[in-house]
Amino acid sequence: QVQLVESGGDSVQTGGSLRLSCAASGDRYSDYCAGWFRQAPGKEREGVALITLGGNTYYADSTEGRFTISRDNTKNTLSLQMNSLKPEDTAMYYCAAYRRTPWTACGRWNTDDYNYWGQGTQVTVSS
Repeated sequence: QVQLVESGGDSVQTGGSLRLSCAASGDRYSDYCAGWFRQAPGKEREGVALITLGGNTYYADSTEGRFTISRDNTKNTLSLQMNSLKPEDTAMYYCAAYRRTPWTACGRWNTDDYNYWGQGTQVTVSS
């Protein structure tokens, strides 16, 4: 098992930048597929960016080119650099993880595949 704690959320203006961090503890984090998700009020939770054990990345169409996901397995951290923020990026952001097995590859967008979630960090972008 891993425990996940996000930080870095804040209120910014349109066009601004933020860097979110997720600290993992417990099991060996390098064995876990990871991703960032977000949920706005009244909307379903959606994937923002995913990363494999080896660092391959995947992005939602809405974040491609603006957001960058990265991980440091030596420090057990996951990061999300968010640039050119828009009001529609306003949401609670969550980091999530599931253990890689021979039957479950990384890079999954379905929230049901993720066993471990942080408590979330709020990002608010004002126009």
